[in-house]
Amino acid sequence: MYAGVTSNLVKRMYEHKNKLADGFTKKYAVDKLGYYEIFENIMQAIEREKQIKAGSRQDKLGLIAKDNASWQDLYESIL
Repeated sequence: MYAGVTSNLVKRMYEHKNKLADGFTKKYAVDKLGYYEIFENIMQAIEREKQIKAGSRQDKLGLIAKDNASWQDLYESIL
């Protein structure tokens, strides 16, 4: 699982799906969007990212399962 902040989710997901961004997501083939939140303020988004990253794996799984129980790739729904 990967948590991050971006101002352009569609572009970021395109980069991950096409292995254009070096790093964790390319190394571990992370290319599916299972959960996302939208914020108007970047500082709120960064604070939330830190909260999510500080949580357990079980907490992260719970976030996904709550809104995306079938674990669908949400990328198509944001295009």
